[in-house]
Amino acid sequence: MFKLLLIEDDATLFQEIKDRLSSWSYEVYGIMDFSNVMQEFTAIKPDLVIIDIQLPKFDGFHWCRMIRAHSKVPIVFLSSRDHPTDMVMSMQLGADDFIQKPFHFDVLIAKIQAILRRVYNYNTEEVSLKTWCGAAIDYEKNLVANELGSIELTKNEIFILKQLIEQKNKIVSREALIKSLWEDERFVSDNTLTVNVNRLRKKLDELGLGRYIETKVGQGYIAIEEGISYA
Repeated sequence: MFKLLLIEDDATLFQEIKDRLSSWSYEVYGIMDFSNVMQEFTAIKPDLVIIDIQLPKFDGFHWCRMIRAHSKVPIVFLSSRDHPTDMVMSMQLGADDFIQKPFHFDVLIAKIQAILRRVYNYNTEEVSLKTWCGAAIDYEKNLVANELGSIELTKNEIFILKQLIEQKNKIVSREALIKSLWEDERFVSDNTLTVNVNRLRKKLDELGLGRYIETKVGQGYIAIEEGISYA
């Protein structure tokens, strides 16, 4: 879960943005004392900062300078000011983007997702090997293997399997899977998800693993460990 620091003094707007971002599983923090932004920034250690220009005490440009002096964390300006010099200034200070108010929330979330993917997902080495129910899973090569042989999965199938295994023994809702696929730019419908899960389970059957992906009617899916049953 990514931590976002929203530096916004309009309480109503802050709460609205926080609620919308939280619905996308982001952990959103605000500022209690606008004279000590850096102290709270240091304590929170956010993965991305969203900041307004017009703030109490010091403006957003001041805090952008302060943050950039200590961190390379992505910064997005969110402001009602529309003068070109404000946008140029924000970029010169090291901001990653500038979004003008009023804005459409889909634009904000798309820009946040793009920045987080670029900064963290693409530049961070990820563990590509995993063991589950005695099988070795290679996320990079889309392969699952055990003593019975090996199978190759599609990108969607390995993505779904990874989401389930990372939360093994817990029910993952259909909505959460679809949202994860959407965030990863794999656009799927509810019906497409069903088809992919059925194909995944059928392929896993070749290795005797299909039964460890269970469907929970009205709830979602669960990847269980061998020998564990969840009724």
